[in-house]
Amino acid sequence: MDIARHIALIDELCFRPFPAEHGPSDGDTAGPGHFVAVLESSHGLRDGDQGERAATVEQYERYRDALHERLASRRGETEPWNLRTVWNLQTVLLRTEREEIPEPWAALSARARLAHLWEAEGTGRWVAVAVADADESDEVQLLAVVTQEAPP
Repeated sequence: MDIARHIALIDELCFRPFPAEHGPSDGDTAGPGHFVAVLESSHGLRDGDQGERAATVEQYERYRDALHERLASRRGETEPWNLRTVWNLQTVLLRTEREEIPEPWAALSARARLAHLWEAEGTGRWVAVAVADADESDEVQLLAVVTQEAPP
């Protein structure tokens, strides 16, 4: 993992204009008010060995936590990061059955179990870093989400 590259991308997405339409954005996905960037992906692991999948999930969780530590350590008067919380996305997923959860949060809750969540102060944007591993038939991904939609 190239943590400096991932942090630079997250920083860039905090200031990049959002697209007017849903669709791909530099190999990732984007829509009005949000970006979803794949930072790492386990290409070819879809229906593979469950032990290998579990090891990949653990590795990506360490990557997610390392990003969290680096971004949280940047907090201070000169940096625009305000750590909010570790967020349990399973409760958000349960809420999607009873209420309308805005994107990108509804989609993220269907893909990941928890996320580290920050408000990028002064930008009006929220940042989440999560491991997408909820669908065992799909590849494991380390995701960064940048959105103007406050978490529900």
